[in-house]
Amino acid sequence: MTGAIRIGSRGSRLALIQSEWVRDELRRLHPGLQVEIEVIQTKGDKLLDAPLAKIGDKGLFTKELETAMLDGRTDLAVHSAKDMPTEIPEGLAIVAFTAREDVRDVFVGGASSSPGTLDDLPRGATVGTSSLRRRSQLLALRPDLAIVDIRGNVQTRLRKLEEQGMAGTILAAAGLARLEQPELASFAFAFHQMLPAVGQGSLAVEARAGDARVAALVAPLIHERTTLALRAERSLMHALQGGCQVPIAGYAEVSEAPDEVGADRLLLRAFVGSVDGTSVVRGELAGPAQAPEGLGISLADDLLARGADQILAEVRGAG
Repeated sequence: MTGAIRIGSRGSRLALIQSEWVRDELRRLHPGLQVEIEVIQTKGDKLLDAPLAKIGDKGLFTKELETAMLDGRTDLAVHSAKDMPTEIPEGLAIVAFTAREDVRDVFVGGASSSPGTLDDLPRGATVGTSSLRRRSQLLALRPDLAIVDIRGNVQTRLRKLEEQGMAGTILAAAGLARLEQPELASFAFAFHQMLPAVGQGSLAVEARAGDARVAALVAPLIHERTTLALRAERSLMHALQGGCQVPIAGYAEVSEAPDEVGADRLLLRAFVGSVDGTSVVRGELAGPAQAPEGLGISLADDLLARGADQILAEVRGAG
């Protein structure tokens, strides 16, 4: 297939690795197709000194990429799926969710700290993270820890660990895998300790709605099981009106064991907590894989009925 396509990408090393993977896959799938990458800086990339929760989360890492597509400068954008708001701007659509990498969060210790478990951290140790989701779950497990905001790409965060003498930080295993630095992880959190961000581990490919040519080019990148899981997670997040400013986690997976009539099942787990981790609501729900949005809404309703509504109201009021 001949022709050309332009990908919009953030400029961090990880973002470029992700966009280059999509570029290379499109070239492999469609010999003769010219694929170029245009680096576009987003608001989230510019404001590195402010906590994410203080600068808003609607399109923080996506808006400028989306504007370029709507203006016709680019044809598609590659995002970390966890950065995608649940509401997509008019005129755009997510045309593919890719197969997930390891969805877990991992602890990355400083130069003088390489704990094997969370219990190995000394009492009162300082951990850096700008994620309210991670902060809440971490403090629910270890309320003695001191949490400080830390933002930037992986290299920047590692440098800040050393400069500020922190015990460590928390990163996504998928990001370290894509950076080919999985050895930085001291240990991985189990799901009962820390659930990942909605969409974590997958890439979201966004394009103009109705652009049949681009959708057809990207279609082979769609991973069906991941797509079902993310539809449930994003439905949960939408029903909870969540984003970077609220401590919400969600993870769905298609069961390896179909039900009695051979249909696939989805298991969705979720967490809502106060910023200080003192109030938390957890839940899980299983249902038919072919009705993922309904599963997300049902679990959200259950969490809200068990106190998540009050937690979220207090979090938003404090913001």
